[in-house]
Amino acid sequence: MSQLNNLTKGFLRENPVFVLLLGMCPTLGTTTSAINGLGMGLATTFVLIMSNMVISLVANLIPDKIRIPGFIVIIASFVTIVDMTIAAYLPSLHESLGLFIPLIVVNCIVLGRAESFASKNSLIPSAIDGLSMGLGFSFALTLLGSIREILGSGKIFNFEVFNDQYGMLVFVLAPGGFLALGYIIAIINKIKKAIS
Repeated sequence: MSQLNNLTKGFLRENPVFVLLLGMCPTLGTTTSAINGLGMGLATTFVLIMSNMVISLVANLIPDKIRIPGFIVIIASFVTIVDMTIAAYLPSLHESLGLFIPLIVVNCIVLGRAESFASKNSLIPSAIDGLSMGLGFSFALTLLGSIREILGSGKIFNFEVFNDQYGMLVFVLAPGGFLALGYIIAIINKIKKAIS
């Protein structure tokens, strides 16, 4: 039951975007479409799982004075793998996400989980924590990207929902990201108040 609670915490209690309000730069910068949000979320999920696992194994070997730089080197290794893989197999997604892929290295979600959880726990709980937070982040980015894409261009995952002449261009632009995110967070807070 405890593992199930750990697995769902990234979606519900500690969602990185909707509850903790972490990772706002990639959240708002990459969610102009659902596919961009999903791609960024899955890339971050891979980095979270793998870096959490490695950090949980080597945390006791890294001296305290270089703990954070050591974690960043481990995270950067997995970000490089993700960046090169996306560039090789999904070049259009790589072009869309651009600089945001290398910036996963300094994403506060990844470094925060490494410091607060993976460095203090064993392999399996760290992997589950990375999966939970990563899937919660992926869900948030995909949901936000879907809403922005539908309202902005009348499409979702490039499938037409309605004619794009009825779309609101503001949702594809930066202000639309803030508007959509604000409304989603307000709705989630309203639901949480109604439940409690």
